[in-house]
Amino acid sequence: MVDPRERDLLATVPDGLFIGGEWVAADSGRTLTVQDPATGDVVKTIADASPADGIAALDAAAEAFPSWAATPARSRAEILRRAFDLLTARAEDFALLMTLEMGKPLAESRGEVVYGGEFLRWFSEEAARVTGRYAPTPEGKGRMIVSQHPVGPCFLVTPWNFPLAMATRKIAPALAAGCTVVIKPAALTPLTTLLFAKLLQEAGVPAGVVNVITTSASGAVSEPIIRDPRLRKLSFTGSTGVGQRLMEQAAQGVLRTSMELGGNAPFVIFEDADLDKAVDGAIAAKFRNIGQACTAANRFIVHRRVVEEFTRRVTERVAEMKVGRGTEEGVAIGPLIDDRAVAKASSLVADAVARGAQVTTGGEALAGSGTFYLPTVISDVAAGSDILREEIFGPVLAIVPFDDEDEAVRLANDTEYGLVSYVYTENLARGQRMIERLETGMMGLNMGVVSNAAAPFGGWKMSGLGREGGAEGIHEYLQTKYTLTPDPFAG
Repeated sequence: MVDPRERDLLATVPDGLFIGGEWVAADSGRTLTVQDPATGDVVKTIADASPADGIAALDAAAEAFPSWAATPARSRAEILRRAFDLLTARAEDFALLMTLEMGKPLAESRGEVVYGGEFLRWFSEEAARVTGRYAPTPEGKGRMIVSQHPVGPCFLVTPWNFPLAMATRKIAPALAAGCTVVIKPAALTPLTTLLFAKLLQEAGVPAGVVNVITTSASGAVSEPIIRDPRLRKLSFTGSTGVGQRLMEQAAQGVLRTSMELGGNAPFVIFEDADLDKAVDGAIAAKFRNIGQACTAANRFIVHRRVVEEFTRRVTERVAEMKVGRGTEEGVAIGPLIDDRAVAKASSLVADAVARGAQVTTGGEALAGSGTFYLPTVISDVAAGSDILREEIFGPVLAIVPFDDEDEAVRLANDTEYGLVSYVYTENLARGQRMIERLETGMMGLNMGVVSNAAAPFGGWKMSGLGREGGAEGIHEYLQTKYTLTPDPFAG
């Protein structure tokens, strides 16, 4: 039986492309279907953009750019603030929609609405704070004026795992800076972005400033946009492999790029850690979003003196987690996004077990409809196991013992990625040393969740370039101009 609330909500979600302030069908007339991963049922059928549609969206963004760039910062800020207020008022609708198309538990979807909304509020406040400087040259023969200007039309590519927050984290700073955008959400979870574009229109965003294209042919649609000389900025969140290909395409036009790519986060627990806090942090860092987050802890590196007790405690907690459709009461673990994600989790666990690891709970997919994998803990993971090298992106907690601080650092840094790390210790000096020694762009010290709209989000090494959020976030969409003027006091 169809839930009437779900049916009514889906009826409000546009099924077209949003180009130049209008909802239009795809140029080819093609459509794509969005499925509920918990059931396999079709949630909605929407437009499937062609390369021509992508260029039409860029046409609209390029045409709207001069006017939007000239719009006073305060006016841009007020629009973003209205969008925040509208989103807050409709939090339940957006939460339910994310659960339907992505599968996460409703409680987590509500949390994402709060988190995603904060980018609108934060950058509404940052819009009027873009500053420059005026100063005499050192030799006193002129005056320097340094000013900031919007970089131009931007192409934003978002992933499926945080359908709202990834859109707001990119759109809000772009609009605050005076840029126009074309956004392409993931084909697996495009509905939230479509509803958000409708909300932005209601908030007063002018036609052409935000354009949305949904497509099943991501590469074919994206490449002509990226290679178009009118585009000046590319922001991408997704896998490192895809990010590398997009950077190659962006090199032709020397585009400004922001890349938030893969992760392989270490979670280090020292012998002096407060284990109650460490277990709570581990659950948050690993199982948030069903483990499908680039910030999810991948490798639990635990001191040998406490590894047995930590394993026991965390196994008890994980074994109690309720698995089911995200709309059900008390569900902690929803479905993975698709069959490939289930197959990957199964393969990584099987490889670790073959190398001597022990499954203490879970360790298998659920039969029946939906793409469910049981929340899992595996201990004694051996060096060389695939699960220590690859991003899991699933509800699997893998434990590796260590003996001393130097070994912990070596194990934590033994990856090409460097997005985030987590450390639990009650020793302040050790915590400070770990801040210095771990090769990641972010770190949680006795904290299992680090994301915050007011903080610069981004990684080192193969985890990406640039920062989103914080005071740094708006500068990704600005370019600097230096002007030299004569000395006004010269005769």
